[in-house]
Amino acid sequence: MTTFFRTALYYRNLPIWERVLRVLAGAAMFSLPLPLFVIAPLAVMAASTGFLGFCPACYFAGRRLEKR
Repeated sequence: MTTFFRTALYYRNLPIWERVLRVLAGAAMFSLPLPLFVIAPLAVMAASTGFLGFCPACYFAGRRLEKR
C-alpha cells in the first residue's frame, strides 16, 4: 500500500484529452439540477482526477500511458 501512495504523487496515467474531459465533466455535474449532496462527490472526484492526471482505479487496473 505504501508503494501506491509513493507513486501516486508523481505518476500520471491519464492522457491530456481525457484530463480535459474529466475536468469539463466535473464542471458540468455541478450545473445539474440535482441536490448538491448527491452530485458533489462525483463532480469533485472527476475534476480532481482531471487536474492531477492520476486515476486510482486506472492504476489498480494496470493502465499506463504510452511513452513516445
